[in-house]
Amino acid sequence: MLNGEYIVKLKRSTYDVAVNLICLVLLLGTVVYFVANWGEFPDRVPGHYNAMGEVDRWGNKGELLITLIIAWIMYLGMTAIERFPQVWNTGVRVTEENKKRVYRILKNMIVTLKLTVVAIFVFLAVNSASASQLPLWFLPAFLILIFGSIIFFGIKLSRAK
Repeated sequence: MLNGEYIVKLKRSTYDVAVNLICLVLLLGTVVYFVANWGEFPDRVPGHYNAMGEVDRWGNKGELLITLIIAWIMYLGMTAIERFPQVWNTGVRVTEENKKRVYRILKNMIVTLKLTVVAIFVFLAVNSASASQLPLWFLPAFLILIFGSIIFFGIKLSRAK
């Protein structure tokens, strides 16, 4: 036991592999898109959006790299975290009997959130490269995806304990 939690090594599921592949395709695709189109991007691009999706700060196109770098950092960080279930705050008591079930649910949540975060940052990077405002649906969709996932897996976790 580590800090009262049972250590468990989770096998990679098909879902884990598929989500990681999708994340890598999105990230690498965005890098290729940026390299191929860098000269065509406007010199001024959105640096920040307000809650309505309107640009409230403009920056130079070099700032596009910040969004892409953050997406890679989030991907790599969440990939590292998903490999160490013993450090996760489970929210439920982990026992020898429920540890695999609890950790699988939490790993699925982390992987799902990783995909959501990567997709959001890739969308922001590409949208900013076009110097466009965000669509009105962006903020509600972002909130529903993030909090909906947390609620969905939280309910599964509370039923699995």
